[in-house]
Amino acid sequence: MTILITADELSHRLHEERAGRVDTRTVVLDVRWTLAEPDGRPSYLAGHVPGAVYVDLDRELADHAAVGQGRHPLPTEAAFTEAMRGWGLEDGDRVVVMDEAGNLSAARAWWLLRHAGVDDVQLLDGGLAAWIAAGHPLQTGAIAPARGSATARFGGMPVIDGDEAARFPETGVLLDARAAERYRGEVEPIDPRAGHIPGATSAPSPGNLDADGRFLSAAALRERFAALGIEPGTRVAAYCGSGVTAAQEVAALAIAGIEAALYPGSWSQWSNEPGRPVAIGAG
Repeated sequence: MTILITADELSHRLHEERAGRVDTRTVVLDVRWTLAEPDGRPSYLAGHVPGAVYVDLDRELADHAAVGQGRHPLPTEAAFTEAMRGWGLEDGDRVVVMDEAGNLSAARAWWLLRHAGVDDVQLLDGGLAAWIAAGHPLQTGAIAPARGSATARFGGMPVIDGDEAARFPETGVLLDARAAERYRGEVEPIDPRAGHIPGATSAPSPGNLDADGRFLSAAALRERFAALGIEPGTRVAAYCGSGVTAAQEVAALAIAGIEAALYPGSWSQWSNEPGRPVAIGAG
């Protein structure tokens, strides 16, 4: 399965569907979210890919009722099924997810949909900026799709917990997708302790992108990860602050042909567990 789709490819696909020349439906999901602006709905309403449905990351891609599992615990299978149906998804749909921040939030939806058993889900490479730069139109206002009937069946993506993360560097490479200064413990704006999981390797997720917010080529990503000791076949897992941007790291690894597990609780879970050791510094 191709992980990325370009703006021109998406525009062509949507045009062909409107013309009735393809049978498979494409659903576009707009996952705008950042730590600084977690509510992306106002930006979505101001302009989005025509037909795109807004996804609320905090409400639909996380379960804040789960205690002790980090800042963005994974939703339950039942809750994610409900979210998918609210987006109008049917089993067998093609899905394209996008944002306007280098797929750092859209990758969470990509990962969850793959985990839920959706076979055909892609990231819009370059996000909304690429769509606009290619000269494609925007639509304003909300899209309210008819309720779908898709069902989430978790198990499609590898997952590790805190105990597995603690052991992971003994037999594989555990990547920390946060900013390097947070990894080194120089700053910690959110969580109770600064530093990183002992044995983890720093690999900030923005390093997977070029200056335009598009993913580096597969060859360039393989080169980046090879410099971190990762080759196809290496055991790899990734974490970040709360399991959101680490999904983008998992996607980048997949583009490079490398399967990686996700530690959903990430640093927000680890740093809140008093018995967990913390490492400081560059390595």
